[in-house]
Amino acid sequence: QVQLVQSGGGSVQAGGSLSLSCTAPGFTLHSCGVDWYRQAAGKQSEWVSGINSDDTPTYGDSAEGRFAISRDKDKDVVYLQMSDLKPEDTAMYFCKASGLWCRIPENNWGQGTQVTVSS
Repeated sequence: QVQLVQSGGGSVQAGGSLSLSCTAPGFTLHSCGVDWYRQAAGKQSEWVSGINSDDTPTYGDSAEGRFAISRDKDKDVVYLQMSDLKPEDTAMYFCKASGLWCRIPENNWGQGTQVTVSS
C-alpha cells in the first residue's frame, strides 16, 4: 500500500477551525483527484470532500458550506480547511488519491489524522 502523508488536525472547540493537508512523498498529486474520508468511532466511513484533477471541488452534505478543499500545485499538496466545526465532525480523517491519469497506485491512503471537536 502506498502511504500518503497527512498533517494537521487536532482538537478544537465547537465553532473552531482546523486544516488538514495531504501529500504523496515519492509521487505527485498532479493529475490526481484527491478525496477526504472520515470514520467516526463505531461508524462507517463517510466521504467528506473531493477535488478532481481539474481542481473542481465537491462536498458531502456534512461538509457543504463549512469545509473547503483546495490544491497548491507548487507545493503539491491538497488541503481540507474545516470551519464551524461541530462535535459530530469528530473522526479520523483520511485522504486518498485516484484518477485515470493519476500516477499513484490505486492502493493508497493517508495514514489518518484525528479531528476532535468538543462541545
